[in-house]
Amino acid sequence: MPAPVSGSVSGLSSGATPRSESGSVTGSVSVSAPESVTRSVLGKEPGSGSASVSERTSGSAPVSEAAEHAHRFGSVALIGRPNAGKSTLFNYLVGEKVAIVTDKPQTTRTGIMGIITGVDWQMVIYDTPGVHIPKDRLGKAMMSSALDALERADVIYYITDATAGFGSGEARVLEILSGVTIPVFLLLNKIDLVEKAGLLPLIDDYSQRRSFAHIFPISAKTGDNIPELLTRTISFFSEGPRYYDADEMTDQPERIIVAEFIREKAILATHEEVPYALTVYVEKMELRRADLMDIFAVIVVERQGQKGILIGKQGATIKRIGELARKDIEELLGIKVNLKLFAQVRDKWRNNVNNLRDYGLLT
Repeated sequence: MPAPVSGSVSGLSSGATPRSESGSVTGSVSVSAPESVTRSVLGKEPGSGSASVSERTSGSAPVSEAAEHAHRFGSVALIGRPNAGKSTLFNYLVGEKVAIVTDKPQTTRTGIMGIITGVDWQMVIYDTPGVHIPKDRLGKAMMSSALDALERADVIYYITDATAGFGSGEARVLEILSGVTIPVFLLLNKIDLVEKAGLLPLIDDYSQRRSFAHIFPISAKTGDNIPELLTRTISFFSEGPRYYDADEMTDQPERIIVAEFIREKAILATHEEVPYALTVYVEKMELRRADLMDIFAVIVVERQGQKGILIGKQGATIKRIGELARKDIEELLGIKVNLKLFAQVRDKWRNNVNNLRDYGLLT
């Protein structure tokens, strides 16, 4: 019989709730900005917007007592199947929306680094694409990004959907983790959607398949058991200095985050194969004046029919995408935004190495 879990299980008795390139570009839309101006997410003043992790959890306090004020530093990589909740957890821990989230599989396409700073600890966390069987060059690049993150981590969070049973997809993740020697935490996510009694058989099932440093039933949506998760994670870190400023949250350039915000809204606004066949790149970000930025971005699809779906009747769909994306972008940048979107067809771009490099999906 495979080795049982070597770590303990947290949360079941401590409050877990049981339940630009050239070419013709057409189909543009201009989105005017409202009068209100919000503060930049990446330059937010203390006390504004969302609370920090240390404010939302008590994770830093127990570690401070245990570590006798020694500063700790470490890195964590997230891994799991598509739609397990990796990006939701990533955003919760970072304290702001950095990774986009949709109900479509394979929304995350590249590795994203987040930075979380406590009183006497700092964590670098890597969000990764969902584990899947690649069908094109893009899929291969996504899987390579996920595996690369594991090489950089001190601790791995293996995130599973507690509402779903163990299947071939989870078996594939465990196969990837079979050669890992660093601590692996099993996070049973979405416990806000399942009965407490249903977690026990699931924990037992996973425990028979692999030894885990710790098992945490969590909810990335509500934050259930996140303080305990942080405290236990930091205990695995070594003493080390703070490598990033306390107000830094990610190393992602603003241009990339802007493109991702637009892609999120495009995914949510389209259907059939279109969400998987589209990507976004920002052609230009230019300050018109101190409180207004012009942004020109291109949404790329693979076929003319997809482009028609993206634009919509009389441009209604792409206009709606722009309106929704602009709100997130203004919060990110802290100024008004004039967003202009274009639709472009690029045949089989997901299998074109040059296109993938141009769009920042392959290094």
